Amino acid sequence: MADLVIAVDPGRDKCGVAVVSRDRGVLYKAVVPTAALAAAVAKLAREFGAATVVVGDRTTGSAAVKQLSVQPIDGRRLHIVTVDEHRSTDEARHRYWLENPPRGLRRLIPTTMQVPPAPVDDYVAVILAERYFGKSMKYEV
Repeated sequence: MADLVIAVDPGRDKCGVAVVSRDRGVLYKAVVPTAALAAAVAKLAREFGAATVVVGDRTTGSAAVKQLSVQPIDGRRLHIVTVDEHRSTDEARHRYWLENPPRGLRRLIPTTMQVPPAPVDDYVAVILAERYFGKSMKYEV
């Protein structure tokens, strides 16, 4: 099992991407357009020296795996692992509100009744990496 992974929450229009280390935690996270996913992952693989990519198994997971498995990075193929994505968006919304608590009158409304003002796909990517490190992976490609 890798100690550093690039995690991807695949989506139709946008994807969450995160670089997560088992020891150092979250090193990078962002939301990128789906069309730019392969380039973003290639850049992160070079920058951080990661060889393992963790991909969520729902929505467009199989398309993301196919897209990422085609492109070698510096002559080597990335090791791609799919992880169960069940309820990860709900967990990501909760984590978003923990890190960015509502202010003003919005703090009086339960966060379960609010929608974060920004996409949480990057938070989902972090959660997928944590699930990978927790060995709750579904299967390897």
